[in-house]
Amino acid sequence: MATCGSEDAAAKVKKAMEVLRAKVRKLGAASIKGDASVAGKKVPDLLLGSTEIDNTSAVVDEVQKETGATVTFFVKSGDDFVRVATNVKTKDSSRAVGTVLDPKGKAIAALRDNKSFYGEVDILGNAYTAGYEPLCGKDKKVIGAMYVGYPK
Repeated sequence: MATCGSEDAAAKVKKAMEVLRAKVRKLGAASIKGDASVAGKKVPDLLLGSTEIDNTSAVVDEVQKETGATVTFFVKSGDDFVRVATNVKTKDSSRAVGTVLDPKGKAIAALRDNKSFYGEVDILGNAYTAGYEPLCGKDKKVIGAMYVGYPK
């Protein structure tokens, strides 16, 4: 139960996802075009409209500035979902680009089935209240995902 004046963590996640969705809609449909190099890994090049998302920080940082949430775009590469744009930090305080979504987690299972996931997750050893939504190409197949979350 939330206290007076505080916002429920799940409600904050949903609001942050709405902000991210609005930015994605403005940029355009998700697609894959060729390959990109992200933290030394070769992955599909994720685009929103004509905007390349790999190795960029503008959208994730704008959403964080507006909501306080951590934000990530993933691209599906084989069976993995690789962080290609994020403001989630590693232990050395660098952006966690090139790291992968937990292959045994609840979020990846939902995304592989083209479903959203909202709940508690572990991200690089830290607990978060989070939301994940799939990004689909024209053929309605999952090509990536977007994430928002708050540390617990």
